[in-house]
Amino acid sequence: MTARIIDGRAIADAVQADVARDVAAFTASGRPAPKLAVVLVGDDPASHVYVNMKERAAASVGMRSEAVRMPGSTSLEEVLAQVARLDQDPDVNGLFVQLPLPDHIDANVVTEAVSPVKDVDGLTTMSLGLLVQGKPLHVAATPSGVVEMLRREGIETGGANVVVVGRSLLVGRPVSLLLSDRTSNATVTMAHTGTKDLGAVTRQADILVTAMGQPKIVTADMVKPGAVVIDVGTTKVGTTKKGNAILSGDVDYEAAREVASAITPVPGGVGPMTVAMLLVNTVRAAKAMAGER
Repeated sequence: MTARIIDGRAIADAVQADVARDVAAFTASGRPAPKLAVVLVGDDPASHVYVNMKERAAASVGMRSEAVRMPGSTSLEEVLAQVARLDQDPDVNGLFVQLPLPDHIDANVVTEAVSPVKDVDGLTTMSLGLLVQGKPLHVAATPSGVVEMLRREGIETGGANVVVVGRSLLVGRPVSLLLSDRTSNATVTMAHTGTKDLGAVTRQADILVTAMGQPKIVTADMVKPGAVVIDVGTTKVGTTKKGNAILSGDVDYEAAREVASAITPVPGGVGPMTVAMLLVNTVRAAKAMAGER
């Protein structure tokens, strides 16, 4: 068999079309469009690309955005001052700090400075705690993007054996919680660097979600025939002659395609969903601030 390719860009476009309709309905009564703000520190090229992409996506659905770009020499206190300004601004609905931050800035301190209602990245202790309790305000965009992708592709999660490879707070743990809640209702196993026989675990998965950031660590013989493979891992493995990054996922894509029933490519799989779900969270934040459910 050759797996069906799950087109993340097409699904993200559909999500953004829904967001655009929500924005239009929100502003129909004369309210300002939801506003997404980001603080970017330093000159990491990938971070600048991501922020530009998020600004364009916000504009495409009728949202407003504000990006505060600060040099790499900026102090922790200066970053916190900008975060506080945006967090206290009633005109800002969603707020996040683009990671990674320069080494001298404590990312945890900065992340915790965002109030839960505006934490559209879903990374604060409060946001993660509410997710554990099953009543999140905002879920990190990548994990929620994985769940939304499965839903829109009609992939049944109820009763499915799901293996999540990776235990980060950004992806692995949140996506495990989402897929094991009463809505998704899957049986979830979390594997990681301490798993003794990774292949023995992954071969039990009806749905395999990888988020390790280790190129091609999951080989075709580690995939159960007919499984759905969602590859979140993205690692730069080279550069084209034009200077563009060559990216690899955690899965040996070409080989796994001959085993799986459906699979996401890298790039073009989960990545576009992350941006789309960030917009979903921003509209949700705007509604919450306006007293809507």
